[in-house]
Amino acid sequence: MESVVRVKTFLKTPIRKLTSWVSRVKERKLCAKHRNNRARGRRGRGGCNRLGRTPPLRTSHPKDPSIVCSFQADLEKERQLREATNAQKNAERAALRDHFRRKYQLSESLKDRNHLKSVGGKVSLPHKLSKIIHPKTKTKDDGFNLLSAFQGLSVGTAELKARKHSKTSAPAPATSAGTVAHGKLEGRKGAEGTGVQKRGVDGRVRSFEEIPHTGRSGWINLVKFWREDRFRQLHKHMERTFNTLGPIYREHVGTHSSVNIMLPLDIAELFRAEGLHPRRMTLQPWATHRETRQHSKGVFLKNGEEWRADRLQLNKEVMMSAAVKRFLPLLDEVAMDFCRMLRAKVEKEGRGEEGKRSLTMDPSPDLFRFALEASCHVIYGERIGLFSSSPSMESQKFIWAVERMLATTPPLLYLPPRLMLLVGAPLWTQHASAWDHIFSHAEARIQKGYQRMSSSQARGSEAAAGGQYTGVLGQLMEKGQLSLDLIKANVTELMAGGVDTTAVPLQFALFELGRNPEVQERVRQQVRTSWAQAGGDPQRALQGAPLLKGTIKEILRLYPVGTTVQRYPVKDIVLQNYHVPAGTMVQACLYPLGRSAEVFNDPLRFEPGRWGREDGQRGEGAGGFRSLAFGFGARQCVGRRIAENEMQLLLMHILLSFHLSVSSSEDLETTCTLILQPETPPRITFSTLTH
Repeated sequence: MESVVRVKTFLKTPIRKLTSWVSRVKERKLCAKHRNNRARGRRGRGGCNRLGRTPPLRTSHPKDPSIVCSFQADLEKERQLREATNAQKNAERAALRDHFRRKYQLSESLKDRNHLKSVGGKVSLPHKLSKIIHPKTKTKDDGFNLLSAFQGLSVGTAELKARKHSKTSAPAPATSAGTVAHGKLEGRKGAEGTGVQKRGVDGRVRSFEEIPHTGRSGWINLVKFWREDRFRQLHKHMERTFNTLGPIYREHVGTHSSVNIMLPLDIAELFRAEGLHPRRMTLQPWATHRETRQHSKGVFLKNGEEWRADRLQLNKEVMMSAAVKRFLPLLDEVAMDFCRMLRAKVEKEGRGEEGKRSLTMDPSPDLFRFALEASCHVIYGERIGLFSSSPSMESQKFIWAVERMLATTPPLLYLPPRLMLLVGAPLWTQHASAWDHIFSHAEARIQKGYQRMSSSQARGSEAAAGGQYTGVLGQLMEKGQLSLDLIKANVTELMAGGVDTTAVPLQFALFELGRNPEVQERVRQQVRTSWAQAGGDPQRALQGAPLLKGTIKEILRLYPVGTTVQRYPVKDIVLQNYHVPAGTMVQACLYPLGRSAEVFNDPLRFEPGRWGREDGQRGEGAGGFRSLAFGFGARQCVGRRIAENEMQLLLMHILLSFHLSVSSSEDLETTCTLILQPETPPRITFSTLTH
């Protein structure tokens, strides 16, 4: 202990002097008493001179202010460099640990998150660490590229100085499109793409702020949208903006901000960065309705691990091939009943001789009833009798409620829903009332389904022996993996999203087949052959008629139900040579994509056969990310299999029974609510076919 005290005493004075010198605070003069005590303490140890006086206090060299300032500046630089180096190394280790946490789905570390935040979330990993995380990604050390070696070469002295200066700058972020090092894009993905990529000076990756935009003020843009009625023509607005600003642009409207893209390779880059729990834009009006009414949210409005757990349970009943095989006969039954009802209508109201009658009509009301009948049969396991001569008013009110809900959603997306609720805005009142009716309709159906299942369980093995499919609702209730509130929330969303989104594309399909008789005949011949060989099996019939699936894909290319697919990338990416930070909402705009001459040959021509070959498409990687009407990956439309098979089966039976024609081949004018639909439903002529 004495040695510790001795060391502290020995170092006390030098440390105090050094601190005083560096901090520019003059050392206080020792009082006479203190100085005399120190002098007495040195006597006998060589502390006195020959005359016995205390030697004068030795002073260092004179303190030149310029020397002091220079020394302090050097110390500060060394400190900053040391702190930056330590922060970078800590961030590298944190990034490596974070990679393995995501890989093995472990919980996040607050300490590692703070390390990453200390460098702004941007980490450029050393070569060895980068190979651990991205073993297949080639870095600049993996090989020599002659083109990249000469890229940006200049003999200008100013640029050489700039390069020399850039060597000391902080590392830029690594991205999925390559590594951004010293403001330049390295790696293979930065060089490829469909369309011209805009590069900055010397090939540098441009900043997010440099992305072309439609105006910085979201509220001014919102006023323009209202004044020019752009909400109803949002798809055309996007197409015009891409033609003006290029294949990428930013838009800020009210409270809504996004980066919009349209080329397949940019879309592919976006989906590579969607992460384990992909996020799309939350429809805040819907979420606010659930919160204010204290309803549970379905998978459409959820994110994160909670979304994934519910989605995996739903996939078993609506997406898996075994589930499709169970509900396909139900859809086929409804489609055949629809055609029988339509044939009776044509025979009764049509013109011409017996057996060869034709009727020109607006089929949209019947198509909406078909979509609701088919959805109820699959989801609730029961028919509701919409093809009778006098369908129930309850079902018609449900269709009206869905239409009103879809029409009031887009304007509310750009306004704070809570504020609209607080002031009692009529728009919000209509929206909430529509949802209330949809939920009450679903509640009544769920109660019936629950009673039916309870009575079946009471009958015991007799009901089980029948093996009758009880619908998605019955399957979820029997398995009990989801609570009743979650079942109600998800079933309601399925019903609300399963009527207009199938009835409207069917309108477009009948119109396009009607004005393209040669395509119609080609599809019909394939359908006839397949149906004859299938022996009444709807699954085999669809598998043998790929042009039916191509017809649906072609309709959704020209008339996508949803005009955008959104994602929030979990890491920084580079799109069209612009840096897009993680967490930015990026929208793939489907209407401009489907009608782009850069992506499709003769894009305005209706050609279902283009999906069976590559010659109808342009650009690198021609097969991918061109048909996205149902979304992509884990977050694609949960009702996709129901909708695809529902539309294909109805078209198959219509083509077997009727010849379609239209009085005018002019393009349909379209409008956008939450979905794309015709401004005026097309009138179709149905002519009965003799077999």
